[in-house]
Amino acid sequence: MSLEIVSDSARLAEIAAQLAHAPAISLDTEFLRERTYRPQLCLLQLAGNGIACCVDPLAGMSLEALKPLLSGSQPKILHAARQDLEVLWPQFGQLSAIYDTQVAAALTGMPAQIGYSELVRRLLGITLAKAETRTDWSRRPLSAAQLQYAIDDVVHLQALREALDAEIERLGRRAWLEEELRDLTRADRLFVDPEKAVEKLRWNGELDPDRARLAQKLAAWREQRAIDRDRPRSWILDDSALRGIVLRVPRSSAELSAVTDLTPGFVERSGEAVLQVIDSAALPATLPPPAQRPRPDPVLQARVKRLGAAVQARAQQLSLAAELLATRRDLESIARGTAVSEVLQGWRAAVLGDALSAALQD
Repeated sequence: MSLEIVSDSARLAEIAAQLAHAPAISLDTEFLRERTYRPQLCLLQLAGNGIACCVDPLAGMSLEALKPLLSGSQPKILHAARQDLEVLWPQFGQLSAIYDTQVAAALTGMPAQIGYSELVRRLLGITLAKAETRTDWSRRPLSAAQLQYAIDDVVHLQALREALDAEIERLGRRAWLEEELRDLTRADRLFVDPEKAVEKLRWNGELDPDRARLAQKLAAWREQRAIDRDRPRSWILDDSALRGIVLRVPRSSAELSAVTDLTPGFVERSGEAVLQVIDSAALPATLPPPAQRPRPDPVLQARVKRLGAAVQARAQQLSLAAELLATRRDLESIARGTAVSEVLQGWRAAVLGDALSAALQD
C-alpha cells in the first residue's frame, strides 16, 4: 500500500474516484483546537482499495471531491469518531454509515475508552510508534515520520473492523452496535447548544432557582460568544469566574470588578454585556445568601450504592465495563425517582432495567 500526501485538487479527485470502489473507507484526522472554539482540520488520512494517503487541507485546495464520498452510504471506519466528526462537519456536513472501532471494542468487553494503539496491539499484535503524539499538525513541511504516524492511524482500521465484527457476531450484539453507531452523527451529540451549556457546569445543581436562571443565561452568553469569536469558552470566561458572578450577582461595574478571578480587562471589554445578561435574568432586587452545598442525603446515597452494585453485577455477567451500561448521573437520576425507562433506552434498558428496578425495591 503506497503512502502519499495529496496537496492538489486533480490528484484528490483521482483518489476520490479510486476510493469510491472500496468496500469501506478508513478515515482519521489531525487537528488543533488550543486557540479556537472549533477544531481546525490540519490533516485528513484516508485508506481503502489499496490506497493510503494524507490529504493536506492547508495546501489551499478544495476538498469538494471528497464530499460525495464521505456523505454517501459507503461505510467509513474511524476510531473514537466523535472529535473527527466534529472536525469534518463544517467541511462535509453530516457523515453517514460510520463504524467506530472504539465503540465496537467496548461492546466486546474491552475498556470503554480503549485507545487505537492499544486496540491494534491487542487484536493485531502490532506495536505502533508514539513519537509524534504531540506533533503540531499545522506546521509544514511534515516529516516522513509524522506522515507515517498519521497514516498508521488508518491502515489497520479495516483489519480491526473485521476482527471486532467477528466477535460482535459471536456475542450476538450486532443490534447493540447498530444502535450505538446510529447516534454517533447526531448534531446534538457533537455540538453544544448554547441554551443547554449550563449543563456542563458541575455546580449548577447547587443553586437556588434565581441563581440557576442566571447561570443558564450566562453560560448561554459565554457559549455563543465563544462560537461567534471562534475562541475557547474558557478564554471568554472561565468556570470559576462565571461561578463567582452567579454567586455574587453584581449589579454594577464596580461590583463586577470585585468578583474574584475577573480581570480589569474583562470588565472593560465585556462588563456591560455581562451586566445586560444579569439584568435579563429579571432577578429580585435582594437575593438570599448563596445556598450552602447540601449535605449528602444518606437515603439517596444508599439507593445509588444499591443501583451501582446492580450495574457492577450485570456488567460482570456481560463482561462489559460498568460505565458502558450506566453513568453515575444516570443512577442518581433514577435514585431521585426518575423512571428507569426515562433514563435508559434501547439495549441498555433491556439488559439493565429489571436489575435496577429490583435494586430499588431492596
